[in-house]
Amino acid sequence: MPDDRLLTRIRAEYLEMPGLRLTPEQAQRLWGLESVPCRLVLDALVKERFLYVAADGAYTRPTDGETRHRVAKADLGRTRRVAAAS
Repeated sequence: MPDDRLLTRIRAEYLEMPGLRLTPEQAQRLWGLESVPCRLVLDALVKERFLYVAADGAYTRPTDGETRHRVAKADLGRTRRVAAAS
């Protein structure tokens, strides 16, 4: 399990910079971590649902965009009238 201080620091950086998207390599450089410890930290934050992995492999906050909701639209222009039974 990663160090709680490191997890707290990384959470704070993501909260302070909305829209932050980092690849594992960028995260390693930013936080001065080796590959394995960096992956452990990122995986722990994904597991607690603080971060998620975007389609391009970047780690980002779930509230920062890529999870857009599609709104269903009704097609009211093509409604058929039902004949009343006589």
